[in-house]
Amino acid sequence: MTVFSLLLASPVGRLIRFAADLIDAVLEGRSIAERYERLSHMTQSELTRLGLTRGDLARAAVNGFSATPHRG
Repeated sequence: MTVFSLLLASPVGRLIRFAADLIDAVLEGRSIAERYERLSHMTQSELTRLGLTRGDLARAAVNGFSATPHRG
């Protein structure tokens, strides 16, 4: 085992990994919130061009969405 591997296996390493995961989760949450905010300010015609309805906003914010119009 390398020194780095030993560090990651230690309690300190687990704490570092936890902190990194927490930061990633917070950044992802902020990104989702910003996406939702941007979508919620769009008009219905703008949303329709994206293939979205108001009911789709939460899903689109969490899962992302294609900026190309939806063609049925």
